[in-house]
Amino acid sequence: MAMQSPLPVRDGVNATRLRLPQEGPWGTVMDYVLHRFGHVDPDGIVRRFETGEVVGLGGEPLDAATPLGGHEFLWYYRNLPVEEPVPFTEDILFQDGHLLVVDKPHFLPTTPGGRFVQESALVRLRNRLGLPELIPMHRLDRATAGVILFSTNPETRGAYQTLFERRAIGKEYECVSALPHGVVPEGLEFPLTYGNRMTKRKGHLLAIVEDGEPNAESGIDLIRTGTSAGTHAGAAVGHFRLRPRTGKTHQLRVHMAALGLGILNDPFYPVLWDKVPDDHARPLQLLARSIAFTDPLTGTERTFRSRLELQERPGSEESGEKSRHEPAGAAAR
Repeated sequence: MAMQSPLPVRDGVNATRLRLPQEGPWGTVMDYVLHRFGHVDPDGIVRRFETGEVVGLGGEPLDAATPLGGHEFLWYYRNLPVEEPVPFTEDILFQDGHLLVVDKPHFLPTTPGGRFVQESALVRLRNRLGLPELIPMHRLDRATAGVILFSTNPETRGAYQTLFERRAIGKEYECVSALPHGVVPEGLEFPLTYGNRMTKRKGHLLAIVEDGEPNAESGIDLIRTGTSAGTHAGAAVGHFRLRPRTGKTHQLRVHMAALGLGILNDPFYPVLWDKVPDDHARPLQLLARSIAFTDPLTGTERTFRSRLELQERPGSEESGEKSRHEPAGAAAR
């Protein structure tokens, strides 16, 4: 069971938890915190201890004289950075007493991190809906748009989390990829299954492909080929349907790149771009189209579909190649 914070959510953001050493050359808890973070804001750290803003597990304020060794953890509210607003709004698809289903736009992270705190889907929705206990059931990359589930009720959260642990959730994505030489690479026949062995190491931007037994597998189907209708207008593109069968970080992006079908506007795969500010006119062409599952509370089948569309997909009026598995009306949702 996760450790409960003694401090409530404030401005949509959880208090920060810090694990403390039980011994060392620091006489007090504050001495240790200044050692760890004094290079960032020493005056702010001292002020927090003096005003009782730093607490232990039971909510007991820790002051400048609290000796090291008596507390394993402390909690405090960090100063929020000044953030540039993400100019897109999350769209609520469904809400009841247990679930919130949202269409997340491109460029908006699911949870706070780094330079994005208030400008994250979780914090925005907590503040917008007055739901401080809101928690995401899974995550989408900041660059990826589409359907994401949140739990609104701590008492039923575990039932839905079990679905993810058992891989009893059906996920479908769509992407748009440039077609090298204007056609699908020779030798690829759809639908196909692609798998490899992937790892993602902490602190590394890119997933690593290794030799060995595959641990990442995706089903890939072609919806249509044609020319882009977006900022890459006139370029030959393919619109694909993707069904991840495992959940490795960046899995779909890596798999499409490995097939010679790197997703349009992907700054990581197959080639890492130089870091530049976000270009909101050129989002990654990857969309979490739908999510489906049997509701553990009611036993009913539930499917939620994104209302978003990928701007670079070929227009439905084109007579390009279609997958024989394309459902009726798929291009005009």
